[in-house]
Order: sequence, then structure tokens, then C-alpha cells
Amino acid sequence: MAHQPSLEEIQNFKGKYPKQLWSLFFSEMWERFCFYGMRGMLTYFMVTQLFMKDEDANLQYGATQAFVYAFTFIGGLFADKILGFRKSLFWGGILMILGSAILAYDPHQFFFLGISFTVVGTGFFKPNISTMVGTLYKGNDTRRDAGFSLFYSGINIGALLGGYACIAIGKQYSWHLAFGLAGIVMAISLLTFLFTQKSLGPIGLSPFKNDETKDGKIINRKWYDYAVYAGSLAVIPVIMIMVAKTQYTDWFMYTIGPATLIYLIYEMTKYGWAERKKLMAALVFIFFSILFWAFFEQSGGSLSLFAAKNLDNTVLGIKLDPNGVNNAANSLFVIIFAPIIGLIWLGLAKRKIEPNTVVKFGLAFLFLAGAFYVFYATRFFATVQGIASLDVFTVAYLVLTFGELCLSPIGLSIMTKLSPTKLQGVMMGMWFLASAYGQYVAGILGAGLSKGHTGDSLTQKLMTYTDGYKQLAIYALIAGVVLLIISPIVKKLMQEVK
Repeated sequence: MAHQPSLEEIQNFKGKYPKQLWSLFFSEMWERFCFYGMRGMLTYFMVTQLFMKDEDANLQYGATQAFVYAFTFIGGLFADKILGFRKSLFWGGILMILGSAILAYDPHQFFFLGISFTVVGTGFFKPNISTMVGTLYKGNDTRRDAGFSLFYSGINIGALLGGYACIAIGKQYSWHLAFGLAGIVMAISLLTFLFTQKSLGPIGLSPFKNDETKDGKIINRKWYDYAVYAGSLAVIPVIMIMVAKTQYTDWFMYTIGPATLIYLIYEMTKYGWAERKKLMAALVFIFFSILFWAFFEQSGGSLSLFAAKNLDNTVLGIKLDPNGVNNAANSLFVIIFAPIIGLIWLGLAKRKIEPNTVVKFGLAFLFLAGAFYVFYATRFFATVQGIASLDVFTVAYLVLTFGELCLSPIGLSIMTKLSPTKLQGVMMGMWFLASAYGQYVAGILGAGLSKGHTGDSLTQKLMTYTDGYKQLAIYALIAGVVLLIISPIVKKLMQEVK
């Protein structure tokens, strides 16, 4: 029987990374292949196969992605209180496989049913594997950011492979095969986790590890698990209706945010002033992450349609699918630069000159502004027919990647640093709920960029889209400057957390 290490043994690892990080890395990599493969197909599939208008497809994309990330809060909550991270992750993976299988069978007739299974499944899977990564480290371990950066590169290997392969297979061969491939790799993700979970020791186990005894009687807690499983299946038809009708998404988003904030305030009353200040700092990061993702997630909406209609098909002379490049370029750059950025943070930390997390967030917005200015600049490298350079478009993603690396892996890390142990799943869920609001706003922004384009020429579309990207660049620049100005205040709230 394999030795199951204690938490202390795991956290007292030697070297830069704990060995358990690698198994979580590969499990997350294949899950992200599934997720980003599906994500990269959504808008294009809705426009070309379900014959939606560009504006409606953008709104639908925003609604679908909003529910995906909003459900991570619920998944994190049930993992904290009932299932534990491991059971939650496994159940989410099963639901994602079922969703992919439904879409592979008939993506036209059962599109919203398959997507709804994926929404709920991702909610149970995504926040909990990230939380387990944070648990591999002690609270004051300076190697944590580097670990999350490496983990983030694993996410992006999956996103690179899935983002390019699924859309290319769907466009050139079969949409059934494309959706089926997403399910196959999700099964690989679950098997990877299943065969390596013993190395995690006590990490991720249910809070009800054993039946409790009260007054000499054994209280069976298993029915709590079954209730969560049954409830998550029962909610799928509701999710399907709400995803299909975007006005329901509006109502949901107007409700879930305030309700979540009220719940967090209630939880904060159970802690002292020091913990509350840290949670307030976490809320600042969450708010600005909403703005970041609202711009960044144009990649799955307006930039997807822009790539399909207004870009040529060569990068450095190599013929490539522009939608595949749109889905995969960012991931390729993350794979290359995430470990390097992680090592840079380590080197700066050793010299005691590493910028604090607020400054990193500010830098993320400055890079974001630069990226959207380059998207705007594609108009200067376009033909008279309105076909712009895929090379310049790819450079914009390079700049965008540096912004993402200053925010997203650091964001995952800071949520685990600022959260009390019993609230880590909830706070990780809130981090992804902020992404849900970002996705929701991204859909609205993308719909605004697509409005009235039905009869426009390609040149007119090019001008309208790039004008919009210029405006986003300006807003991102303002947000970055504001973050840098308020960084001393937020740093005080964070106290000893760097």
C-alpha cells in the first residue's frame, strides 16, 4: 500500500516545487483542453451552425461563460462544507464528460443541454483543484507564486492543444468529433487524478471524513453527498433554460453578486479585525479582476468573429487557421513565459525587491491596454478589402499574455494567502465568480461591437471593431493607473501578506 504523506511532510518539500504539483498539473491540463476546446467553438458554432446573429452570439457566449464561472462559487461552497475538494473535482469531471458526450451525439439539437452539463461540471471541478495547489504550501512560503505560475502553464498547455484542435477539427471535419474529443481528454484528466490522489495525503478530503458519533449512535453523513449530487443534476434543466434565454442571465447576475457579498460579510463576522482587513483586500482584487476579464474575454466573443472575418491566414509565412490562432496564441505564450515569470518573481523576492500584488495587478492593466492598442493597430496593416494581418494580431496576444501573467496566477495565489483556511474554497469560488461577471460584461461589450454589422462590408467591420478595441485600451490604462495609486492603501489591508 502506497505511503500517504502527512500535510507537514508535503509542505516541507525541498526544491522549487512539491512533487504533488505535477499530478495536479497534468489533471488540470487535460481538463483545460476540454474546457478551452469547448469555449473556442462556442461563438463560431452559434453563428455558423445555429445561425445566430453576431450580436446574439456574443450575448449568448457571455451568458454561457458567466454561468460557468458563477457556478464555481457554488462548487467551492459545497466542497468546503460537504464533499471536500477531491469528491467535488471528480463529480465535476463526470458531468463535463456527460456534457461533451451529449454534444458529440447531436450538437445542433442538444446544444444547450450539453452546455448546461458542462457549466455545472466545471463549477465543481475548477475552483477545487486550484485550492489544493495552494494547500501544498505553508502560508508564508515564498515559493507559492512560482508554483501557481507553473500550474498556470499546465492550464495553458491544455488550452493551447484544445483551443486549436477542437475548432480546427470542427471547421474542417466534424463537429461531432470535435465535441467528442473534448470528452475523451476530460476522461484522461479524471484518470490522472484518480491514480495520483494518494500522494495528496489529507489534502482535499471531505470535512466529514468519518461518521460522527452522538449519544452513542453513529450519524451517517453519506446522504449529504448524495443530496449534493442529486441537487446538481436537478438544477441542470434550470441552467439550460437560463443559458438559452439571456434575459434570465441578466436577472441571475443582478442577484448572485449581491447575495454572495452578503454571505461573505456574514462569514467575516466570525473572524477578527486582522482577518477582515485581509478579506477586504481580497475584494479589491476581485473587483479589478472583473474589469480585466471583461476586456480579456473578448477573445472568445468579438475577437473570435473578428478572426473569422477580418484576418488573413498566415503567421510568419506559416498557414494557420485564424480562429485556431485566436484560441491558442495566448496559451502558447503563457507556456513559454509563465515559468520564466515565476522564476523572475523568485529572484526578485530573494533580493527583497519583488513588487507587491497590487502593483502586479496594476502592471497587468497596463499590458492589457497595450494589447488592445495593438488590436486597434491591425487596421493599419489591412488590405483595401478589410483583411488585416494575423501576424500583428498575434503580437497583440503576446502583449496580452504578459498582462495575464501579472494577474491570473497571482490572483489564484493571493486568494489562498488572504483567506482563512475554512473560507478558502468560498474565496476561490468568489475569484471565479468575478470572472463570471467579467465574462458577462465581455458578452455585452462584444455585442455592442457587433451591433448593426449584418450588412456591413469587411472594411466597415474592421473599422468598427478596431475603434472598440481602442476604447478598451483607454479604459484599461485608466484602471491600471488607479491601481498603482491605491496600492499603498491595499498593501496596509494585506498586512504581512506580500
